[in-house]
Amino acid sequence: MPTYEYICKECNKTFVVISTISQHEKDQKPACVNCGSKNVEQYYSSVTVITSKKS
Repeated sequence: MPTYEYICKECNKTFVVISTISQHEKDQKPACVNCGSKNVEQYYSSVTVITSKKS
């Protein structure tokens, strides 16, 4: 299942929500797990991919 990262605008903490894509699309923003605020924004972090092929 995909993981979605969020950052709280109140306490500045990041947290992860694990959800299916269809559930994520219809759900409202989750509450912060640290302070309970609904003032959160989805956070996009970088991804590193390592393959066995040489480029």
